[in-house]
Amino acid sequence: MPPLTRSISLLSTAILFATLAWADCECGYTVNGTLYTDLTETDFLHTKSLNESGWITQVYAIERETSRGPFGKDASAKQIVTNPLKSRFDWVGEGVNGGDAGLQIITSNPGKSELVPMGEIGTNRTDMLYGSFRAAIKLTGQEGTCGAFFWYLDDSREIDMEFLSSQFNETSHPVNLVLQSQASIDAGFDAGNTDAFQTHQLPFDPSEGFNEYRFDWFEDRVDFYANGVFLKSMSGEGVPKDPGHLMLSQWSNGDPKWSGGPPTQDAVMTVSYVKGYFNSSDTQRQSDWENRCMDITAPNATCEVPEITAPPQTNETANTFFFSQQQNMTVNQTLSRGNPNTIASGACSIHASVQSILTAALLSSLVLFMNWCS
Repeated sequence: MPPLTRSISLLSTAILFATLAWADCECGYTVNGTLYTDLTETDFLHTKSLNESGWITQVYAIERETSRGPFGKDASAKQIVTNPLKSRFDWVGEGVNGGDAGLQIITSNPGKSELVPMGEIGTNRTDMLYGSFRAAIKLTGQEGTCGAFFWYLDDSREIDMEFLSSQFNETSHPVNLVLQSQASIDAGFDAGNTDAFQTHQLPFDPSEGFNEYRFDWFEDRVDFYANGVFLKSMSGEGVPKDPGHLMLSQWSNGDPKWSGGPPTQDAVMTVSYVKGYFNSSDTQRQSDWENRCMDITAPNATCEVPEITAPPQTNETANTFFFSQQQNMTVNQTLSRGNPNTIASGACSIHASVQSILTAALLSSLVLFMNWCS
């Protein structure tokens, strides 16, 4: 090959590399062969503050008359407490405030009040449309609360994994799987009287340690898991078709048919992580995906989401995989900055800028080179 031709070829190859070969997972993340374009990940074991974490503390009050129970509910910021591990290198142990490390969601005894103090958080992203969502949670052992990990749009479009602490005993440890729908509203907000409610007995006590709870939401069904083991699949008209967001809560309204309680002392539900891999309903996010996913068949263009093989309860098994804690695996993703291990989205913006600068420089070099040769 003549020197001039070889030089042009090398410059062209460099330009192609600059525009194409920049990141892993640029086309998304796969779960059991299904591709999702976006992700949200939060490591609460090492999160000191919810500021810029991607989560919003819910603050509201529901009076007793409309709470469907003998007590109302008072959701406030003081019932949400970050309690990170003392060392960023540990994955189990006592938090800086004592007790289990992680995000604490607390339900308290109301005393003389008619409103039960409770905690609830939700993601600031409300564009989640189908996906795989999982959270590692240690439920309370105090009777009289409902702990919940769920996706929510409104009371008629909701996917729930709910835990009633009054149901836990030596022989029974159930999780209640619920698709809230118009049918449950018509039944007096009682999904138990619809076909979109199932109870599944777990082979472990949810209040004795952290376990991963997960639901995979498709257009035609929702599959539920615990510690990576399939539990149930639910389908029908109760499967939501619109975008919403993830939520975690623990509450009580004293309803003897559901939450029971209120608890006689603080009931603490602790969350060590939340991970979600999903498609976005937002047109800008969809456009971002189209721009960054140049070849979905390219090596490492998609990344498989690792599944846990054991409950996240030891220093080894609790150290689960986060794409957001790896180099170059979350380009153009919206990530939280709240935890010190996260490689935040700002790094991705810098990465994109470097790509643009280098590409422009290479193009300019090629033009100058061609002009010089002519």
